[in-house]
Amino acid sequence: MKRNNFSAVNKVVQTPPVVKQPKRGLCPSLTQTHVLSVLLDWGTLPHHVILQIFQYLPLIDRARASSVCRRWNEVFHIPDLWRKFEFELNQSATSYFKSTHPDLIQQIIKRHAAHLQYVSFKVDSSTESAEAACDILSQLVNCSIQTLGLISTAKPSFMNVPKSHFVSALTVVFVNSKSLSSIKIEDTPVDDPSLKILVANNSDTLRLLKMSSCPHVSSDGILCVADHCQGLKELALNYYILSDELLLALSSETHVNLEHLRIDVVSENPGQVKFHSIKKHSWDALIKHSPGVNIVMYFFLYEEEFEMFFREETPVTHLYFGRSVSRTILGRIGLHCPRLIELVVCANGLQPLDSELICIAKHCKNLTALGLSECEVSCSAFIEFVRLCGRRLTQLSIMEEVLVPDDNYTPDEVHAEVSKHLGRVWFPDVMPIW
Repeated sequence: MKRNNFSAVNKVVQTPPVVKQPKRGLCPSLTQTHVLSVLLDWGTLPHHVILQIFQYLPLIDRARASSVCRRWNEVFHIPDLWRKFEFELNQSATSYFKSTHPDLIQQIIKRHAAHLQYVSFKVDSSTESAEAACDILSQLVNCSIQTLGLISTAKPSFMNVPKSHFVSALTVVFVNSKSLSSIKIEDTPVDDPSLKILVANNSDTLRLLKMSSCPHVSSDGILCVADHCQGLKELALNYYILSDELLLALSSETHVNLEHLRIDVVSENPGQVKFHSIKKHSWDALIKHSPGVNIVMYFFLYEEEFEMFFREETPVTHLYFGRSVSRTILGRIGLHCPRLIELVVCANGLQPLDSELICIAKHCKNLTALGLSECEVSCSAFIEFVRLCGRRLTQLSIMEEVLVPDDNYTPDEVHAEVSKHLGRVWFPDVMPIW
């Protein structure tokens, strides 16, 4: 019987079979007949039944099962089992995930490249792993991929790959797939010319594009995508390529309603980047066209770099501040962000945020989630904030050290008052001590 040629996988499964000894007093020939009939029953299961079983098994177990008999090996190669695959690539012995074996990669490229539809590459921090991912991409010439994701589990290793090598490999998929609907290529050296190739071959099918931290893409490059991919519903990008022209393109009559817009606002050093402003009429046009869009903004700025933000109404729905943010900016948010749903402040400094939080509670009528850490709020002001928001606050994550005792309440007394206004039991979060 011809065995599957996954040599590396089969080495794992080539263990001597355990032979069950017949019980005393039973006829050996009857026992052997029974065992043989059981084996024949399993071997003659219909393809669709075996396929259903295989779909619940991890790849390594499917590979082992494929060595049982010819029929199971045939099911192992049915295209339905190869529509979704994640290539895991690493070079470090300390990596927490196992790398996909090279023999298996070659088998997939030779026999199943045309069946792949949902593909992701998970690489560690080494340049070698990212280059290996590019080598695989460049061989997917007969693919019909719909979803492509490039994931760096540590530092963005794709940025260390020569730009020409990365773009050449990515272009192979862009040209040959012609049905890409979802692309996640963040922290990569993708550039404007490769985006034009993407648009030329997949403009009718593209629905999601995540490309934050792609320094070789300009505002013109992303504008080209918005102009031609009228079905785009989700977009993630850096603030530096966000423009009034882009928002207006996403608001055109021929464009579908945008559902999710994520904007990363990042700088590495204070004063390194001078941030531009987006005009109110551009935001208004987007909201008029896509009234239900979620606009998510992640800020990783120093306090002096916030000057251009939130000076006028901004339709952001989710705000995350990864570094310290001033009281002035939080005050602007209360006045100019009426669509705000979620607010997370990771740091603020030593000045209590009492008046700013109360202002947000009064003006941000859609707010349902708040997270506070490494900042200060008096217990009375926090209780007043919760009272104003009421039971619409479905998520409330406040570190215990944020709450400052005052004349009316101590931190130990806060939970009872907050629980009363929320209509459920609530306690502040506590930093674990290991």
